[in-house]
Amino acid sequence: MEKETIIQKAVRVLLITALIALGGYVLGKGSLIIKAEYLNGDGKIAERFLADAEEKAIEVYMPGLLYTETEEKAPEEATVQWILGRVLEQVPFLNYLDQENVYKTAVESSTTYDKIVAENSGFLEAKILEENQEAGPVGAGEEDAPQAAEAEKTQETEDASAAGIQERAPVTDIPLEKFQDYDYVINNFFVIDKTTTINSEQLNAPELVQKDLRMQTGNDKPQILIYHSHSQEDFADSVPGDTSTTVVGVGEYLTDLLSQKYDYNVIHVTDVFDMVDGKLDRNKAYNYAGDKIQQILEENPSIEVVIDLHRDGIAEGKKLVTDVNGKPTAQIMFFNGLSRTTKNGDIPSLPNPYIQDNLALSLQLSLEAKKYYPDFTRCIYLKGYRYNLHMRPKSLLVECGAQTNTVAEVKNAMEPLADILNKVLKGE
Repeated sequence: MEKETIIQKAVRVLLITALIALGGYVLGKGSLIIKAEYLNGDGKIAERFLADAEEKAIEVYMPGLLYTETEEKAPEEATVQWILGRVLEQVPFLNYLDQENVYKTAVESSTTYDKIVAENSGFLEAKILEENQEAGPVGAGEEDAPQAAEAEKTQETEDASAAGIQERAPVTDIPLEKFQDYDYVINNFFVIDKTTTINSEQLNAPELVQKDLRMQTGNDKPQILIYHSHSQEDFADSVPGDTSTTVVGVGEYLTDLLSQKYDYNVIHVTDVFDMVDGKLDRNKAYNYAGDKIQQILEENPSIEVVIDLHRDGIAEGKKLVTDVNGKPTAQIMFFNGLSRTTKNGDIPSLPNPYIQDNLALSLQLSLEAKKYYPDFTRCIYLKGYRYNLHMRPKSLLVECGAQTNTVAEVKNAMEPLADILNKVLKGE
């Protein structure tokens, strides 16, 4: 019995010694990893800290959206656990015992988290950009368009007949019941600028997504009008003096797609509204554009859809691009003016009887995009003022890419845009 007690004590001493040794090993190995990978700048410690920061941003901007372990641990724990994991990789026995558990939990936590982040990256980008975005110049009874988006590079596609647009099956299913939840709609589809306000009565999502927006006019008469309040907006590789490489050229490609592939009767207005005496001046661009477009609409009452095509303006060096049918494609943002400011409420001098129709068009297009091209649209940006969206019920302002995009990326974006527009106008 006494011999057994001595053995137990010896085993206990050995275990304690082993634990102390393991603790020292973990501390020492962790220090070496930090020194090698963080101080020398060639590892992933910094990436982990950035990932933690991104996770924190998602918690701030999309509260309750993500189911992650971070709600139950300190902000720095993810990075600490990663360092510990790297150390334990050097202890084969412990690593082996932990493998099965790691595999099982990774499927639900890491994979699900990464998927949700990927699906909502556009929304997160828009939320962050919102705080850094400036309102821009606004004249008397005048409004200037917003700015925000990003991208990279691709081969330029000019001919609509050779666009190679593929018929796609839906890749995401969003039940209409979800639109009963106002918070879900706001968090997943909209960004509300500080200049305006909206509530669930003004944004009746179930009604908006089911509104009939089908084209009523035959294509023997003009059906769609495309124009550019800011015709001088260009891109990273635009050629000075070549309008085909500006937003006007992008509008021409969209016109070709809608008319040649989808058989719509389209008018493309290429007039310049943002140049005065040979100099860029956008103070009254919306006024000048409004006068011209109103005249065209009076001459062509058959026109049902009016699209003001822009490109966004963002911080230099930022890029945001998605893949559509194997092509690098600039992301787009829909934009709605509510003729209402946070400070003064409704603006009597800027009436818009079609606000609900405008919102319905943007929301239905966004819904189709999420179904077929989940990472294509960034958000629907809501702001005060009117932006000439009062001239037709189906009026649309689209920000296609930004000044950091290539011309080809933005032209590539016209292909999914034309597709979702066709789906909404045909009630598919």
